[in-house]
Amino acid sequence: MSVFPLVRDFIETRDHRLMHRVHRWSAPQWVRLWMICATRCGDGWLWYALALILILFGGPKRYLAVGSSFLAAGVGIAFFLFAKRFTGRRRPCHIAPHCWSTLLPPDQFSFPSGHTITAFAILTPLAQLYPGYTMEFSFIAVSIAASRVVLGMHFLSDVLVGALAGSVLGVLALELLR
Repeated sequence: MSVFPLVRDFIETRDHRLMHRVHRWSAPQWVRLWMICATRCGDGWLWYALALILILFGGPKRYLAVGSSFLAAGVGIAFFLFAKRFTGRRRPCHIAPHCWSTLLPPDQFSFPSGHTITAFAILTPLAQLYPGYTMEFSFIAVSIAASRVVLGMHFLSDVLVGALAGSVLGVLALELLR
């Protein structure tokens, strides 16, 4: 037996265990609002607003910041669209009911998390170019990633791979455009 099925089964078992815990958790109202707001921020409008703010007030690095972020996000979107169709992994909300989240997923597949890839792809170059805002950018990206798990849209491994892929794409895009 090869190692890949053993690793996959190990990850799947833990993902499903966490999914069942999260889906039964009756989260406090403030957590529910935070997670819904974070997921909605990752839907795309935040990225356009952030680009506009950077163009207007981003100083001499603004074009590099917007260009590298959108290059990384574009490649990330192409990657996750392909990967989702290739893997065909079902979403947690399609496997087990969630006790309080009624959000509908944007598509039928789970792996990897597109919201997370996009958030990290955009915010990684921004954190490098504007180090004074690293904490704020990190908080936004981690909140979006966590919201995808808490709301039953993704497994933990989906967002971990998404964060890694988005971060790598963000670094590569910034280096390419420098």
